[in-house]
Amino acid sequence: MKSLKTLFVLALPLCIAAVAFAGGQGESGGGVSPGGKITVTFAGTEGAATGQSRMMTDTASQLNATGRFDVKVYVAGALPGDTDNLVTQARLGVNLVVPSDPGRLASQFNIPDLNILMAPYILTDYKLLEKLPQSALYKKWQAALEAQGIVLIANMFNGFRSFYTTTPVNNLAGLSGLRIRGFGNAIGQALAKYLGYTQTTINATDIYAGVQARTLDGCEIQAATADGYRLYEVTKYLALTKHYMLQSSFVCGKALLDSMPQADRELFVKTVYNMAARYSAIIAHEEQGYYDSFKTKGMIITEVNLKEFEAAIAPLYTNNDLKMTAGIKEQLFRELGF
Repeated sequence: MKSLKTLFVLALPLCIAAVAFAGGQGESGGGVSPGGKITVTFAGTEGAATGQSRMMTDTASQLNATGRFDVKVYVAGALPGDTDNLVTQARLGVNLVVPSDPGRLASQFNIPDLNILMAPYILTDYKLLEKLPQSALYKKWQAALEAQGIVLIANMFNGFRSFYTTTPVNNLAGLSGLRIRGFGNAIGQALAKYLGYTQTTINATDIYAGVQARTLDGCEIQAATADGYRLYEVTKYLALTKHYMLQSSFVCGKALLDSMPQADRELFVKTVYNMAARYSAIIAHEEQGYYDSFKTKGMIITEVNLKEFEAAIAPLYTNNDLKMTAGIKEQLFRELGF
């Protein structure tokens, strides 16, 4: 028999959905507070100090200052469920804005070509994201998501992901046989396949405990989140592979936007988009500071030979593990102007 605690945890996401709907429905179906404001919740899994979480907090402040919105922010996994679960709740009508990522969305909504945005060693400059919304490919992906009830509002640079481990990884061979927590989607599985480690998928908030318990040998993650989770206390080594340019893809349910008056909808989307662009630059500026801080905390950071890792990943594209359309990389590069 499940314990009362277990039953509570399982039931809580449903309670959140019920509360969101019970918070008031406008004539068009959106959540409205007793004061007539549009109610929205931003929900993420990263710690409060990360750029992603600060972006959501600042966005909420800007929206609330207009007097038209009542926006709350929950970070560090304060709302139960992983990212995919939160996105599903948004699609089903809960007034959530969730930072997912292109790889997750590609798997969750069966849009394989979206993987190209986070495929290893494809995009290496965050400034390219400024051009992305104007590309035909991006608009096509937005339309494909919207057809399934999800709106992709903006993509924000959220740092480069590298390997944080309990043993040194000075080259590709150093990953062999390690139990690494990474993405559980197609991109994460392909990365493990070609770099030679064993993929383990758990909630990011459980990485620290997993390394402590020696069920994990490390993880691949971005610097800000590694700092927020204090991984420098349990992983002594950092190999700067920078294999993914992680992006936070801010999404919400189509029903939420459709419920808003036109002027409010435009204000909401513009505010999220502009704040994502602003924080992309902030996060890029702060990243080196995290690496410097890790060194002062005793971590050993290795600048690996990136060409070795890129060569190991190359078969991912010739074998088309991600099931992307032929020529998608070249088309993306053309549309981004390089």
